[in-house]
Amino acid sequence: MSAAKKISPWSWVPTLYLAEGLPNALVASVSVVVYKNLGVSNADIAFYTGWLYLPWVIKPFWSPVVDLLKTRRQWIWAMQLLLGAGLAGVALTIPAPHFFQLTLAFFWLLSFSSATHDIAADGFYMLATTEREQSFFVGIRSMFYRVASIAAQGGLVILVGKIQARTGNYSSAWSIAFGLVAGIYLCFGIYHWFTLPRPASDRSKVAVPKDFFAEFFKTFGTFFQKPKIITLLLFLLLYRLGEAQLAKMVQPFLLDPRAVGGLGLTNDQLGLIYGTVGVAVFILGALLGGFAVARHGLKFWLWPMLLAIHLPDAVFIWLAYAQPENLWAIGIGVAVEQFGYGFGFTAFMLYMIHIARGEHQTAHYAICTGFMALGVMVPGMWSGWLQEQLGYQHFFVWVILATIPSFIVAAKIPLSAEFGRKELL
Repeated sequence: MSAAKKISPWSWVPTLYLAEGLPNALVASVSVVVYKNLGVSNADIAFYTGWLYLPWVIKPFWSPVVDLLKTRRQWIWAMQLLLGAGLAGVALTIPAPHFFQLTLAFFWLLSFSSATHDIAADGFYMLATTEREQSFFVGIRSMFYRVASIAAQGGLVILVGKIQARTGNYSSAWSIAFGLVAGIYLCFGIYHWFTLPRPASDRSKVAVPKDFFAEFFKTFGTFFQKPKIITLLLFLLLYRLGEAQLAKMVQPFLLDPRAVGGLGLTNDQLGLIYGTVGVAVFILGALLGGFAVARHGLKFWLWPMLLAIHLPDAVFIWLAYAQPENLWAIGIGVAVEQFGYGFGFTAFMLYMIHIARGEHQTAHYAICTGFMALGVMVPGMWSGWLQEQLGYQHFFVWVILATIPSFIVAAKIPLSAEFGRKELL
């Protein structure tokens, strides 16, 4: 750890979490806008981009590989270069005749590389910082992760809108944008090669294959032996059942013409309202959620947070029926939903920490995030088809009904009254 202290976390934590947040936003959100701009149907967008979550679902299966083989520092550097290559691949294949299949293949490479980078970066953060630094920088790393989301969902989408307005061609605009981000990742890789510390504890843990497999199966076995594991898994899978379907269709709804039930926004307007203002109020909601739990504990705030993440989804019922033309009205509606999402998502993130406590905490947390991703992936994949069958108005009504199972499961989860207060203070 002495070697790690020679390099201030300020020199690498912000850039590391910018590098972690960008590909997640590009794969999970921006890809939807790309395909919508290029004329792909909602059903195909939801189904095929839904599959891009799979690496996050199955990343617990290779999180022990990252944990046990090579160093986290080496994994980070390798994945950032691979992310740059994947982004360059997207940029080059967007203008191609079979762009949908080709870009999906490169988005798959991005999602796999991003999920692996997440494991390595989060593990490295814990090894390269002291406990005091971890407490101080946890908010910093979260902020820069969300800044990356604003840059991708807001800045990049707005930039594409500006380029398209000049060229009249979304294909060229998106190709330029992804080429730019590929160059940024090349810079990330070079910068982190020199600035990331080299903590003594960051080393390969096993040399003999039999030791590796023994540790691998032990990690998984202890997770599924936790008390009330079925209830815990249902909570992870169902907490975001409604939100997962909503999130996949929000951007198509905002972009679709009014004649088919959408709001007819331009890319510039989408980037400002959803990608910038929406993400900013999400961050505000998440910060307030963290402060609230630190004061009274998670059990005190669990039900208010459940209501906060689910009830504001009803805003989209109003937007679908009223189809307001005033951008302020649309922006306020999106902001209300995103603020509630941020505030309510705090409970989910903290409860995953609650589940993961004990031996193998890092790997168990990765398993929790895998189930979280599965709970987003499966409902999201069918949301486009369902929206096309129901129309936007009835689809958003269904989203509200889909939140009911999360309330039922939340009533049965084990949770001490003290959890959250001592951990966050």
